Amino acid sequence: MKKIILSALTAMFMLTSCAQKQETVQEDNSPKIGSELFQEFQLPAPNKTGGKPLMEAINERQTMRSFSDENLTAQQLSDLLWVTYGFNRENRRTVPTSRNKQEMDVYVALKSGIYLWDSEKNMLNLTVEGDYRKETGAQPFVGTAAVEMIFVCDKTKLDAPDEQKATEATYANAGFMSQNVYLYCASQGLATVVRGMVPKDELSKIMKLRGDQMIVLAQTVGYPK
Repeated sequence: MKKIILSALTAMFMLTSCAQKQETVQEDNSPKIGSELFQEFQLPAPNKTGGKPLMEAINERQTMRSFSDENLTAQQLSDLLWVTYGFNRENRRTVPTSRNKQEMDVYVALKSGIYLWDSEKNMLNLTVEGDYRKETGAQPFVGTAAVEMIFVCDKTKLDAPDEQKATEATYANAGFMSQNVYLYCASQGLATVVRGMVPKDELSKIMKLRGDQMIVLAQTVGYPK
């Protein structure tokens, strides 16, 4: 009798646990974006709950260089960008920046064009029309994934007497952003690789960056092949 009761309680516990886990899964009905050109696109609010536990995501964090070209959904892109450099409290980001200068900008190269992400409005704004994903790097896999992210420093926000130290801090800040991307991808079953091999001079011209803007790193994100 005791064994029967224990088995019943165990089954109830497992069902309850499964139900609780299912409650954290949010259905994604947002459209896939990337192929169609747009001047601006209002992304849905990012999901700030759910996903794999932190320790599990860290355990599964890895670099991948083989990608499918399947587009991400608007929700996935919103979540990805928020994780990378969004606001998680008043005037504070999901990553630290030296002296809270918040000097970084995130550009997104999709099949239709290169877009600047407005982190306050959570909106993508077109800067250059055309597919320039391959131009964001030198490795052969670059341009095969749906998304190429470019982390750009706005030097006008640094206001630092020592330019070298400010630049070093900027690279550290970009590293924080990149690691957040890695953890998000591990949590969501996506593939990613951060890249320092970027043709910065050529890409800066394509992106029409100002002289006081500096490309720091790029990162490829997409579905694993």
